[in-house]
Amino acid sequence: MLRDVLVFKKVAEDVAGKHDLILHSIYCNRFQFCIFIHDFVELNQSILTDTMFADKGGNITVNHKIGIIGAPITIAQPNMGVDLGPVAMRHAGLIDRFKSLNLTFEDYGDIDVPLEGNFEIDPKTNLKNLDEITKGNESVANKVVEIKKKGEFPLILGGDHSIAIGSIAGLHQFYNNMGVIWYDAHPDLNSGETSPSGNIHGMSLGVSIGIGEERLISINGRYPKIKPENAVIIGARSIDDGEKKIIKERGIRCFTMHDIEKYGMEHVMNEAITYLKERTDGVHLSFDVDGIDPAHTPGTGTPIEGGPSYRETHYALSQLYDANILTSVEVVEVNPLLDQGNQTAEVAVDMMASVFGEKYL
Repeated sequence: MLRDVLVFKKVAEDVAGKHDLILHSIYCNRFQFCIFIHDFVELNQSILTDTMFADKGGNITVNHKIGIIGAPITIAQPNMGVDLGPVAMRHAGLIDRFKSLNLTFEDYGDIDVPLEGNFEIDPKTNLKNLDEITKGNESVANKVVEIKKKGEFPLILGGDHSIAIGSIAGLHQFYNNMGVIWYDAHPDLNSGETSPSGNIHGMSLGVSIGIGEERLISINGRYPKIKPENAVIIGARSIDDGEKKIIKERGIRCFTMHDIEKYGMEHVMNEAITYLKERTDGVHLSFDVDGIDPAHTPGTGTPIEGGPSYRETHYALSQLYDANILTSVEVVEVNPLLDQGNQTAEVAVDMMASVFGEKYL
């Protein structure tokens, strides 16, 4: 039952420049294989540039070119394939959707990050692959800083949710009072002291508010990157006891599925938007596809039943667009090797289109 991922690369030259045809993966076990192919065109310093302009006055995309990067960190969790998330989302039509919305954007391709680890828990830290994940997130932070210095709106494609450590570390230097909306089935507030697994993807919000391993919380300088009271969690339904304690003691706003059921998604999002608008000067959306019910997003590593529907999530993200509150976005935990026909990547693209202004009418 061992799964093997074989990655092949063929480079060909033609009049347009350098092309890379990548047979991204063949996923094998006794019963199935998955072949995933994507064609990257004109691979140079940037993968793709589009110069069309938005005409939607007053929203996040008008005065900001979107800078897209892939952050294929995968070793902060145990499932092979999440490093293919950025490619899966591009393959699912992300670029074409942005073109259809007349957005200005540049796709800088995937950054280089360590892809291999030994997954043994370090007895000193109770963490797995700390060195590699620290290095990868330093690279993510540096690239986000580069994009922000150009005046662009960062869109980071994961990769597992540990990439939020680097994303937020890079972003925080541009804001005095940054906030985050954490759309996720899990709060990700564990640390080496509380984690039952040692998987760092379950610690990324904790690291961002200054909890945990010094090497992680100090990436790109001072910490905490985000004040605990400036974090708002949406859709949580799998919360460890230690995380419950942190939420209550640190003043983190957490809207669980019970809140969404009781009050409705519109009310919950209005509460979150009003709360963050009053107290922050920038808001990062950290969007984990396992925040959605797995009936819609089966291709993710830690699915939890009973989540928001596709429709509810689409509406929630449309509310964020209408509120003109977001200053950066990441989408994480898309795993095409666990997916059904790239369904999860397609849903992720639909949700990103909502974030950037796509409407039914």
